[in-house]
Amino acid sequence: MQELYSLFSQGIIDTTVMVLISLTLSTLIGIPLGVLLVITRKNHLLSNTYIFTILNTIINILRSVPFIVLLVAIIPFTTFIVGTPIGIRGAIVPLVVYTAPYIARLMETTLLEVDWGVIEAYRGMGTSKMQIVFRIMLRESRSGIILCLTIATIGLIGASAMAGAVGAGGLGDLALRYGYQQWDLKIMFITVIILISIVQLVQSSGNYLSKKLQRK
Repeated sequence: MQELYSLFSQGIIDTTVMVLISLTLSTLIGIPLGVLLVITRKNHLLSNTYIFTILNTIINILRSVPFIVLLVAIIPFTTFIVGTPIGIRGAIVPLVVYTAPYIARLMETTLLEVDWGVIEAYRGMGTSKMQIVFRIMLRESRSGIILCLTIATIGLIGASAMAGAVGAGGLGDLALRYGYQQWDLKIMFITVIILISIVQLVQSSGNYLSKKLQRK
């Protein structure tokens, strides 16, 4: 029993570390990319077809590659950045490369829901483009942004489980080593229950926070 507790405690800690670090980095990259995708499109604040086309193409390419394939394909890049393609450090790079474009696309969808009439009204009052982005677009989209990050977090939890294939640790590694390779159904079952519980907690928390922001 003590051994099981130790195994799962470490697995949960490893998964949490991977998800939190990857989510933070992905958000810092993904939100600005999402904003750029919106404001550089035709007839928007900083309309620039060249920049929009390049960003849109890169994001589409990265999003079209399954995570397990991406994990292997960018091993040289991962090694260059963190010095190793295995372990938690080796998993964070592909997790960020996988999640940042996803957040960018979700952000684009959310920001496009901001009423263009409101943006035009503020432009007419002489509000700067930077102020419109931060005080109008991002502020009006707070609730949607929380839901975007909730969806991204859940996807990241699933991807972190797949990262167990490169010995990244975490719950995915437990399921692979004990559940699959040693066919220990007990550990596999407990791992699945824990992952479901984490996802439910994240989704419920995201929904609650989104509703709170919507009322303000």
